Amino acid sequence: MANRILGLHHITAIAGNAKRNFEFYTNVLGLRMVKKTVNFDDPGTYHFYFGDETGTPGSILTFFPWEGIGQGHTGTGMATGIGYSVPKDSLAFWSDRFTKFNVKQDEIAERFGEQFLHFKDPDGLDIDLVVPTNEDKRQPWKTYEVKASVATKGFHNITLTLKNVTPTATILTDILGYHLLKQEGNRYRFVTDAIENASVVDIIEAPGLSPGYNAAGTNHHVAFRVKNDTILMDYREKIVSKGLGITPKIDRDYFFSLYFREPGGVLFELATDNPGFAKDEPVNELGTHLKLPKQYEPSRAEIEKVLPQLN
Repeated sequence: MANRILGLHHITAIAGNAKRNFEFYTNVLGLRMVKKTVNFDDPGTYHFYFGDETGTPGSILTFFPWEGIGQGHTGTGMATGIGYSVPKDSLAFWSDRFTKFNVKQDEIAERFGEQFLHFKDPDGLDIDLVVPTNEDKRQPWKTYEVKASVATKGFHNITLTLKNVTPTATILTDILGYHLLKQEGNRYRFVTDAIENASVVDIIEAPGLSPGYNAAGTNHHVAFRVKNDTILMDYREKIVSKGLGITPKIDRDYFFSLYFREPGGVLFELATDNPGFAKDEPVNELGTHLKLPKQYEPSRAEIEKVLPQLN
C-alpha cells in the first residue's frame, strides 16, 4: 500500500482575517495550531496549519488569511466542502456548541448512510462534521472544552463541484487509485482502500452552476498524500503521461509537493509525509513560534511588524 496515494494529506483554504481564523479553529473547533509560518509567495501573510497533535497527514487544514481579501463564493471548478470525522453521538454536542458561539449551522442530516452536521466558519467556508460508517480510531487533539469523546479525528472527505464528473473521475480512478463507491442524486462518492481514514472524495456534478470565485471562505487547493519523494516523482511521470501540466518538485519545508490542475479546474497537490512538522520545533511546542522559510529569515523583524497580532 505504501506506494499508493494514501488519501488526503491536507486542504488549504482562504480566510479574510488572521486573528478571527486562529481563534475559531483553535478555540471553537478545538484544533491544534501545528505550524505558524508565512505564505511562500507573500511573506506578509500568515500560513496557518491546524491539525492533531503532530499534524498527521489527513488531519491538516491550512489557511492563507489574507487581510481584507473580500468574500469568495463556491461554484464549479473548485473544492466546495470539507468533511471532518467525529465520534458517534457527538453531533448534539457540536450543535449546542455552535449555537453558543453563533456559528451558522444546519439541522443534523444524513448522506450515504452517515449522519452529518453542516456549518460555516466565520468566512463562510462550508464544513461538515460526519459520523463515519466505520469507527474512526485516530487519536484526536483535545482541549479543555472539546474532549476526546467529541473531538474531530481528521478529515473524512473533500467535496469537489464540477460541470462534468467524468474527466475528474478518470484522474481519480486511473491515476490516484480511487474507485466509485456509490451515487446519490448528482453526488458521486469515490474511495480508496489504501488508507482507512481521510479516504473519500465526493464529486457534485452541476453542469448549470457558475464557476466559483476564489477568495475568503473558499478552498484554494486539495493535497493528496504519498509516503515519500520517490513515490511522489513516480506519480509525476504518471500525470505527465496523461498530458497534464505539472510543477517540478517543490520543497514546502514540512513536505515536498507537486501541483497540477485536474480537467475540472480544481488545483490538486501531491504531498509527502516527510519530513513532517517537528522538523524545526519539538512536538510539545508545535505552532507556538513563528517559523519562516529560510529565504525570509533575514527579514524576520520587518515581517513580524507587518503580520497581524494573535492572542
